[in-house]
Amino acid sequence: MKLGGIPQTPIERIGKALGLLPQPLLDTHIAMLLARSIMEGTRLGVFEALKDAPLPAEEVAARCGCDPKAMRKLAPRSLRDKMLWQLWEWGFIEKTGDYVRTGRPVAFHHEMSPEEWRDYQRGMKAVAATWVPEAARRTPVPKGAQDLLDVGGSHGLLSAALCRRHPGLRAVILDLPAAIEHAAPLLAEEGMGERVTHRAGDVLTDDLGTAAWDVILVANLLHHFDEATNRELAKRIAKALRPGGVYVIQEIYRPESPKQAGQIGALLDLYFALTSQAGTWSFAEMAGWQREAGLAPRKPVKFVTAPGSGQQAAVKR
Repeated sequence: MKLGGIPQTPIERIGKALGLLPQPLLDTHIAMLLARSIMEGTRLGVFEALKDAPLPAEEVAARCGCDPKAMRKLAPRSLRDKMLWQLWEWGFIEKTGDYVRTGRPVAFHHEMSPEEWRDYQRGMKAVAATWVPEAARRTPVPKGAQDLLDVGGSHGLLSAALCRRHPGLRAVILDLPAAIEHAAPLLAEEGMGERVTHRAGDVLTDDLGTAAWDVILVANLLHHFDEATNRELAKRIAKALRPGGVYVIQEIYRPESPKQAGQIGALLDLYFALTSQAGTWSFAEMAGWQREAGLAPRKPVKFVTAPGSGQQAAVKR
């Protein structure tokens, strides 16, 4: 999947085929305007005003306290909570040049205010809602599994979906205290009670136990860690799994070579390097960590509902 100039008329199609269109301008300036207009529309309450029925721009402007003429310029569609979080992300992205010059990432997880943590958790849940049904269906859970450790699962949407799908399963979500503070109300909305609970901690330092879990799920977290950290984590997870247990890595994956890289994978590799200390990883690299830890990797799975994302699972013999 790729964002870019999409021809809408026969003349535009011919112009694109002949290389006559200003493609770099379409890929940057237009995309920038689209992103900011949707985010500002979210912040101003435009989409909330339109949630029940279409309204004239003048009425939307009156409800939102905005200028009627300017209101006609906005479009009525968004993932609301993710758009609000993206207003914070805009500030991170502004530091791309500093990162390229110095190599020092933003590392926002260690610097967020309570307000940022709130918007971050709600934004992540909004995005997760688009792919959780597929992930819950495709996540390998051993027959008779009882205990799932969801590392960095915050809002608990995937853990809740897995427990609903597997009636004998219960889940513990291990996440940072600051994350849990704002994720707990979101998990409560799932109505899972004691079947899905939070545990405050840090996967890099906490004892994960020995033969304590049937499934250990690490979703969208390893892009924050360097290779040595991920390799060591795989060994600790292997120790914590019961025989027959499964280590499931869910990640935005990096293609095997730059020639295979799509736009989404390449841009997110840069983004995660900017905002943490690593970037995306290939399925081969993930499987290598699992194999080195004594696990048997399975064939990777690529998601349909989350382009560029998938799972690399491995079984403890």
